[in-house]
Amino acid sequence: MALYEHVFLARQDLSQQQVDALVEQYKGVITANGGSIGRIENWGLKSLTYRVKKNRKAYYTLMDITCPPAALNEMERQMGLSEDVLRFLTIKVEAHEEGTSAMMQKREERSERGGFGDRDRGDRGPRSFGDRDRGDRGPRSFGDREGGDRGPRRPREGLEGGAE
Repeated sequence: MALYEHVFLARQDLSQQQVDALVEQYKGVITANGGSIGRIENWGLKSLTYRVKKNRKAYYTLMDITCPPAALNEMERQMGLSEDVLRFLTIKVEAHEEGTSAMMQKREERSERGGFGDRDRGDRGPRSFGDRDRGDRGPRSFGDREGGDRGPRRPREGLEGGAE
């Protein structure tokens, strides 16, 4: 049997219990067709980059699945018909990851790292801001001012003498 990682996004107006019921429903589809579900991670309610079916947020859920392709096709078919599932993505993997996923690790490590200013720059030295901190740059020139990058302005012909 093949190994898959499956992530789906559920609507923002569902409760966490309804999202768990969706997981149980799709878990039943996989087991009924000869597969099994490993790790299940609820990543919680997260903001979407852009609106999807009029939703600005969605509940993210990750499932590690071991099943034949027919079972996966049936689960994806049912997800496509469900109004509660906004998007889903399934990726075939060689082996399931051990421990927590990168999304959950990121959340745990955020509090351990501290702020941006606390980071050690190592052997790179202090941060430089290009030519902003150097005083060797001359005055800026603007093309629409006298003596700009196109030289001094000349009067236009035919406008000074009035009508010709």
